[in-house]
Amino acid sequence: MTMSNESKYYVVKRKAIPEVLLKVVEAKRLLDTEKVMTVQEAIDAVGISRSSFYKYKDDIFPFHENTKGKTVTFVIQMDDKPGVLSAVLNLIAIYHANILTIHQSIPVNEIALLTLSVNILPTSGDAADMIEEIEALEGIHYLKILAKE
Repeated sequence: MTMSNESKYYVVKRKAIPEVLLKVVEAKRLLDTEKVMTVQEAIDAVGISRSSFYKYKDDIFPFHENTKGKTVTFVIQMDDKPGVLSAVLNLIAIYHANILTIHQSIPVNEIALLTLSVNILPTSGDAADMIEEIEALEGIHYLKILAKE
């Protein structure tokens, strides 16, 4: 079955990625940091085949590698308590990212949904670290990335 609105890109948490793809990322990291000099050394070090490396090498990147200069939109479910929204906004400011849009739903049962579009600037910190820190804040139930442009 083919969907007419099929997405070309997905944001997936690490735990959902097959091991071979994680090994491709590691091999690329080894090559980029010059810890190894050849593709053969890199694939031997991580334990994948040459064909697997070349099949996937252009299709997987860590989130932080290609995020700068992009807009990331995410939704956060959080407690409707004083200070929770402020803590989220403060973390975004600490990472020097720019909030483009912000919308908070009317809280139901003391739970609110916050939708944010954030511009990750070249001077911003690591977007993946920022998202992990937001997820770890007290009062945050979950954070889901909706889009990356």
